Amino acid sequence: MSEAENPYAAPTATQPLSDANDIQEPITPAGQGARLANLILDYLAQSAIGFVVGIAVVVIGGERAAQFLEETPGFVIGLPIFLAYYFAFEAMTSRTLGKLVTGTMVVNEKGQTPTMGQIAGRTLCRLIPFEAFSFFGSPPRGWHDRIPKTFVVKIR
Repeated sequence: MSEAENPYAAPTATQPLSDANDIQEPITPAGQGARLANLILDYLAQSAIGFVVGIAVVVIGGERAAQFLEETPGFVIGLPIFLAYYFAFEAMTSRTLGKLVTGTMVVNEKGQTPTMGQIAGRTLCRLIPFEAFSFFGSPPRGWHDRIPKTFVVKIR
């Protein structure tokens, strides 16, 4: 059987493929309404995850675990959930649950999937005090988008 007739042979390109990093897509950021909906839905999702984690800790650890949860400040447990939620979802899919519902996703300045460094930057920049007020600027783009050079765009 010749190479051209072999159905299991690797395909050959007839023209050179362009480098994906050279593609410059026009970026149309998602509106403020979608961004606010993302914030609210993501907050609800994080609260649900925190509730499930709390229940699991009490079921597994019993009375001592319940006492630990009562004595521990909320941010000590909430902060890791917050960071893990945004980093894990955006690193795996470029979307959080809120973005999935609103039909938006995170892209880099070229309209491509952001790097892990950009996702980590977005996640950590959310901790900047008064970061939510950065959306009042013109254009309305939060620091957690500006600093790591990402955008949230509408995809449907």
